[in-house]
Amino acid sequence: MKKNYSNTKVPCVYMRGGTSKAVFFRDEDLPQDPKERDKVILSAFGSPDRRQIDGMGGANTSTSKVAIIKKSNRPGIDVDYDFGQVDVMAPIVGKTMNCGNISSAVGPYAIDEGLVEAVEPMTEVHIFNTNTQKEIIAQVPVKDGRFMSEGDFAIDGVPGTASKVTLKFVEPQGAASGKLLPTGHVKDTIEIDGKTYEYSFVDAANPVIFVHPEDFGVKGTEIPSEFNALPECKEICRKLEIIRGTGAVLLGYAKDLEDARINSQTLPKIAFATKPVDYTAGSGKEIKTEDIDIVGRLFSVNMKMIDAYMGTGAICTITAANTHGTIVNEIAAESLGTQRIKELRIGHPWGVMIAKADLRENNSEGIQCGYLDRTARRIMDGFVYIK
Repeated sequence: MKKNYSNTKVPCVYMRGGTSKAVFFRDEDLPQDPKERDKVILSAFGSPDRRQIDGMGGANTSTSKVAIIKKSNRPGIDVDYDFGQVDVMAPIVGKTMNCGNISSAVGPYAIDEGLVEAVEPMTEVHIFNTNTQKEIIAQVPVKDGRFMSEGDFAIDGVPGTASKVTLKFVEPQGAASGKLLPTGHVKDTIEIDGKTYEYSFVDAANPVIFVHPEDFGVKGTEIPSEFNALPECKEICRKLEIIRGTGAVLLGYAKDLEDARINSQTLPKIAFATKPVDYTAGSGKEIKTEDIDIVGRLFSVNMKMIDAYMGTGAICTITAANTHGTIVNEIAAESLGTQRIKELRIGHPWGVMIAKADLRENNSEGIQCGYLDRTARRIMDGFVYIK
């Protein structure tokens, strides 16, 4: 008999992973029918509503995310992890992408929920992300049979310190398209309103289109509030959306640019990439040229520049840095003086994120594995009430 989820409560956990937050559900506690499942999730978040006032959403893309976890039947895998980007303004739960920041909370969640046996002092959790069909290995600190969240590790964009969760993204290339370079080229050009724009389209962990901010009349060091206040912001975003939408059509996520704008906002992402330079982060922290290898700015749903940097975006960025001839590779190689880049310091709106990589042998393109160090915390558990 089909369960009626209206006016009922569903078990859930509210967790921070990196610089994002998500509501975590067990797969078995949600409807198995995809449409009914989306209805429950949208009700839980209070979407669509720009304030998400009647649900658990935080009224921006970084805090309107859902993770659905179940014990895996796949060989060598502990848990399957479905990620959803819950749209604030539309009744959509985007399922085409993964979130690297939220991925850092999956291992801690799985351990505390008893889905994975806790092994002190470090438990390795093998995660299969169903969105990208890729494996992520999380190294999770454990004490007394549970995730140990306290520690002295800090990441820009999150106050205070916590324990370090290391994520290993295994063979991240081709997460959406099956190819490192969806267009087959390290660089492409597109003409908009009589002007030619250069871009690099790279698919690793999530597909990202990298462009030169200077081509759009900006420095690329702007924080979101500064960028949004620019008189030309709307026009810049219109052009960025054309480039991004072209990528969505190529990936098969949309039939045309208008369809991409409405129905494929989550992927691909688009990013500014430029040379290291001094700038002031949104936190007030002074970022020095010598402390970074590249400046990056990522845009999310509704063409909004995000405050920090996406974890999957960082993995894609270091992959692009190791793909000869891309925009990112040219910037990073000049900064570091080498084409083989094992560590990349990305200057983002709230500070610096470091991505690391195991490189492929024989100087082949892309990377073997990408690494991120993040923090996570269980904030609340209980029930969410569904309308």
